[in-house]
Amino acid sequence: MTSATDKSFEDLRISDLHSFYGESHILHGIDLNVKRGELVTLLGRNGSGRSTTLKSIMNMVGKRTGSIMINGEETINTLPHHIARLGVGFCPEERGIFASLNVEENLLLPPTVRSDGMSLDEIYDMFPNLLERRKSVGTRLSGGEQQMLAMARILRTGARILLLDEITEGLAPVIVQKLAEVLEKLKSKGLTILLVEQNFRFAAPIADRHYLMEHGQIVEEIRKDELESKQEILNTYLGV
Repeated sequence: MTSATDKSFEDLRISDLHSFYGESHILHGIDLNVKRGELVTLLGRNGSGRSTTLKSIMNMVGKRTGSIMINGEETINTLPHHIARLGVGFCPEERGIFASLNVEENLLLPPTVRSDGMSLDEIYDMFPNLLERRKSVGTRLSGGEQQMLAMARILRTGARILLLDEITEGLAPVIVQKLAEVLEKLKSKGLTILLVEQNFRFAAPIADRHYLMEHGQIVEEIRKDELESKQEILNTYLGV
């Protein structure tokens, strides 16, 4: 039996994934894996297929072929709400919080999908800003607070695999640093994280591995200890 932090066990394995929106062929044979307790990033320029990869894992694209194994279970023909019940939480770029509800109402809204969802006390301990703003409606929250709320709502469901799309976009440096600390804490709890990120300086210190994407394909896999030696490749694809 595998433990919550057994990094030899793969929570996610994608093989030969092709994804389509209508007639548009977006992903061209993606292969990647994320082990339990790892934080892995998808890096690349806009339009490279990173967000589509996350949506494909959730079966939120027009059509997909190939194999997507979640916790050892094939999900290529599985409906999105069943994928969520496998312990997968998706935080889209648009965040999707309910603007007319206050922070606490947003947090109480999701059904408890799994029994190990975080309590309100645990959420407020991890996101002190939300405790201070718990009676504020979504429209009155800053961009950073909205992002924290979107992530917190997923953690309430007990998700163990997090798919996070551009969570630092447009946020102040102090909030970005706070999100880095939160991701480190979640890693230490054994959560598995696949992160689409444009901010390489944010991603580099916290990620175990990076996949570089271009034109709907993975062109390079870079481990944390290879970042310096593969700087030229990063410059080519990211301009960092």
